Amino acid sequence: MSFGVVEGDPGGGPQGLTVAEIEGHPFGPIQFSGARWALSDVRLLSPILPSKVVCVGRNYAEHAAEHGGEVPKEPLLFLKPSTSVIGPRDAIRLPIFSKQVEHEAELAVVIGAPGARRADRAAAEKAIFGYTCANDVTARDLQRSDGQWTRAKGFDSFCPIGPWITTGLDVSDLEVRCEVGRDPEETEVRQLGRTKDMVFDVPALVSYISHVMTLLPGDVVLTGTPAGVSPLTEGDTVTVRIEGIGELTNPVVPVA
Repeated sequence: MSFGVVEGDPGGGPQGLTVAEIEGHPFGPIQFSGARWALSDVRLLSPILPSKVVCVGRNYAEHAAEHGGEVPKEPLLFLKPSTSVIGPRDAIRLPIFSKQVEHEAELAVVIGAPGARRADRAAAEKAIFGYTCANDVTARDLQRSDGQWTRAKGFDSFCPIGPWITTGLDVSDLEVRCEVGRDPEETEVRQLGRTKDMVFDVPALVSYISHVMTLLPGDVVLTGTPAGVSPLTEGDTVTVRIEGIGELTNPVVPVA
């Protein structure tokens, strides 16, 4: 298991892409080990293993409205445990405690080597290493019944992240899409939004969070989801696509 750099143009599909292994972690100068593989010959894991996943609720006005909530005056924060993180193609497992598990497609921010503590906007921007796709899987019935969100958001497998981290990307206006289906011919677009419609943009979120808790290198911030969240059922395949990054696909299965 190691970190690597995807070489080639991901926009042209996986064919022809290679993964170049790097030594150590990606937060310092990149040193290649010399090993390279075709992307099709490797298994992509979650591109980062965060100490914590900090999430933002109701950061799209239409999503807040679909659940009868108001847009918050300050970012609404909650946490997902690191044990909820899975990677591309890993299974989202439906817990026996819930009858209504839903997808939430989100832009994820990965914090870089400086970390962030009490950062202003400029320092927050410098603290960002890159971006990836995420799915804030949620047991909606438990979220309503519990009155707080830890159980509803925290089950193992409830935070798919991937397929990789894209650096140097302008995320001010990207399409965020979620598709659910059982085969390619039956895929349904469930969510379709743009990052420009966030209530609080990425630097504002990172700065705000850093005044609450220290963000460490590798920590992940989920920036909220557009409207259109809806239930997942056994046998579904859910795909999060974000313009300029790629796609994150996970099957849905019951807990074994």
